[in-house]
Amino acid sequence: MTSQAAPPESPAAPIPEPKRRKLPAGTLYRGREGMWSWVLHRITGTAIFFFLLVHILDTALIRISPEAYDAVIGTYKTEIMGLGEVALVAAIGLHALNGLRIIAIDMFSWGPRAQRAMFWIAIALWIVLLVGFVPRHLMVVFGGH
Repeated sequence: MTSQAAPPESPAAPIPEPKRRKLPAGTLYRGREGMWSWVLHRITGTAIFFFLLVHILDTALIRISPEAYDAVIGTYKTEIMGLGEVALVAAIGLHALNGLRIIAIDMFSWGPRAQRAMFWIAIALWIVLLVGFVPRHLMVVFGGH
C-alpha cells in the first residue's frame, strides 16, 4: 500500500463581485429599451381598447335616442376632450410604430440585434408625428379655427 500525499493547495484566487447596474430611482423595472417598449405597448393597447369600447357604445346610442347621442357628442366638443384627443393620437401613433418595430424584430434576422436602435427610431418618428399634429389640433380646440 503506497500512500500518496495530497497535492499542495494553491491559494484561492479572489472571486470578483459581479457588476451591479444602477437602477433608476423609484422603479421596479430593471430593463432597458426593450422592456420599456413592452410596457408602453401594453399601456397604449389597453387605452386604445377602452377608447374603442366607449366609441362603439356612444355611436350605438344613436339607434336608441338621437337626442341622447347629440348630448354625448356635445360633451366631446370641450377643451378637456380636445386634450384627450391629443392623448389618443399619441397612444395610437406610439402603438402603431412600436408594432411595426416588433414586426421587424420578428421578421428579419438582424431585427433582434437592431431592436434598441429601432426603438429610438420609433420614438423619433412618434415625436415628429406629434409635432405635426399637436399645434394644429390645439389651435382648433382652443382657437375655434
